[in-house]
Amino acid sequence: MIEVRRINPEMTYPLRHSVLRPYQQVEDCMYDTDHQDGAFHVGAFYQEQLISVASFCIERNPDFPAEEQYRLRGMATLPLFRKLGAGREIVTYAEKIIAEIGTRILWCKARTTVQDYYTKIGFYPHGEVFDYPPIGPHIIMFKNTKKNRL
Repeated sequence: MIEVRRINPEMTYPLRHSVLRPYQQVEDCMYDTDHQDGAFHVGAFYQEQLISVASFCIERNPDFPAEEQYRLRGMATLPLFRKLGAGREIVTYAEKIIAEIGTRILWCKARTTVQDYYTKIGFYPHGEVFDYPPIGPHIIMFKNTKKNRL
């Protein structure tokens, strides 16, 4: 069984590095938003092992009309533990926190290689594919935490 809970930002760095940026420095996995007001980090544990992480910060995307928005950053799951639903559980957990605050938009810059995954967990693509150096092609994805239309 997977347990989901808040974690400190430093706990996200090893997974972010090994899964998302293995050819970069660990410092490249430390985001300027990690310690900002309102930011929080969520981890999924399987048998006491941290297997999946994601970070959430207040960041407005000017393409969306909502004043308050959260951005999902650095979502990573260890390859051996994919398909267990850890990422979905993390997003569901975070959505409840975000909705309770009164924020209705959750968005992210998703790698195009995982766009289908984000679609499966309720995100919608927005705009055109763009390059995010040095990582590669991305697309903006968004989700309405209150299930209202934009």
